[in-house]
Amino acid sequence: MFSMTGYGKGVASEGGRSLTVELKSVNHRYLDLGLKLPRNLLFLEDALKSRITSRLSRGHVDVFLTYEQPMSDAGVYVADVALANSYVSAASALNSALDTPLENDLTLTTLLKAPDVMVRKQPAEDEQLLVKLAEQAVDEALDNLLAMRGREGAALEADISLKLDSIAAAVDVIAELAPAVAEGYRIALNARIAEAVAPSAVDAQRLATEVALFADRCAIDEELTRLRAHIAAMRKLIAETDEPVGRKMDFLVQEFNREANTIASKANDLKITNKVLEIKNDIEKMREQAANIE
Repeated sequence: MFSMTGYGKGVASEGGRSLTVELKSVNHRYLDLGLKLPRNLLFLEDALKSRITSRLSRGHVDVFLTYEQPMSDAGVYVADVALANSYVSAASALNSALDTPLENDLTLTTLLKAPDVMVRKQPAEDEQLLVKLAEQAVDEALDNLLAMRGREGAALEADISLKLDSIAAAVDVIAELAPAVAEGYRIALNARIAEAVAPSAVDAQRLATEVALFADRCAIDEELTRLRAHIAAMRKLIAETDEPVGRKMDFLVQEFNREANTIASKANDLKITNKVLEIKNDIEKMREQAANIE
C-alpha cells in the first residue's frame, strides 16, 4: 500500500551534460502532473509524462527538471545590428521632430538594454541524448519517490489497522447490548402502564405485539453483520501491496458511515449510541488516512 505523499530525486549524466529530475507528490483524486521545464527542454515533456504515468496512478505530482551543460555549450551572445540601427534611427527621427530637440544621450550601454538587441544563441542540443538522460533521471526519481510513498503507506496501514481493531471491539459491545434493548423497552412500558391502569386491565397480547414491533424497529443485526463484512474487506484491501486501493477504501469508508448512522438511528439506547459515536470517530480518522492512499 502506498501513500500519495512523497519526494524523489534522480540524476543522470553523460558527456559533461547532467539532468536532475525532482518529483514531489501530494494527495489528489486522480493523477495530476505539473511539469516545470526550461523552455529549451520542452521536448522532454512527453517522455517524462509517459514514464511517470506508467508507475503512478494517483496524486498531484510536481516535476522539476534542472539541466547543466559544459561551459563551451552555454551559448554566445549575438548583436542584432539591423535592429540596433533601427533604434538609433528612430531615436534620431523623434528628436528631430520635437519642437525643442533634446540632448541626445544615447550610448552603447543604453542601446544594449533595448529589447532583443543582444540575443543568446545556443548550439543545437542532442535531443536523443537528453531524452535518454531524462528517462534515466526520472526512473531514479520514481524509485526514490515510491520508496518514500511505501514507507508512508506502511505507517498508514498500521494506523488504519488500529482503527479497525477499535471499530471491531465496539461492534462486539453493541452486539452484546442490542438484545437487552427490547427487553428494557418491555419493562419500561409495563411500568408506565402499571402507573396508569390496574394490572388486570392490561391486554397482555397487545403489550406483546407492541414490544415485538419495537424490537423489529430497533433490530440492528443486519447492520452489525455488514459492519463486520466491511471490516474484513478493509483488512483485505490494506493487505494488498501491489495495486492502488485508495478509491476502493474511499467507497468502503462511506459504507462504514452508512451502517453506523443506521445503527444510531435504530438502536434507541444510550449505551449503543455512545459506542456508535466512538465508531464514527474512528471512521472519520480512517477517512482522512484513506484520502492519502494511492
